[in-house]
Amino acid sequence: MNYHTRKWVKPEDLNPNHSLFGGRLLQWIDEEAALYAIIQLENTKVVTKFISEINFVSSAKQGDIIEIGIEANHFGSSSITLRCDVRNKMTHQTIITVDKIVMVNLDSDGNPAPHGKTKIEFVKDRLNSEL
Repeated sequence: MNYHTRKWVKPEDLNPNHSLFGGRLLQWIDEEAALYAIIQLENTKVVTKFISEINFVSSAKQGDIIEIGIEANHFGSSSITLRCDVRNKMTHQTIITVDKIVMVNLDSDGNPAPHGKTKIEFVKDRLNSEL
């Protein structure tokens, strides 16, 4: 799994127990999944359709640096299914796992649209093939 995004847990990210608020973490995960899908599907019109069971394994505290890992594990005709792990950057202790996040590719009218992708593509490879 590739970990592309890091977040620094700040006071405004905490719940009353002084640990990372789960809703904030889910917001970060949803944003990371959307960005990943947008880059893979080459379309800025992508929405979250489904997020499976979420497993909070441990917590993060103020000052911790966490990293969000996303990987694709299935391409549908108009969707991409992702898996997510979030861990503490310094200790590599898992904070949360999400086994299934389904993102849907949309057309200009907001309807599901085929994306034509079948595998992970890296932007550098796309750029090299255009040269």
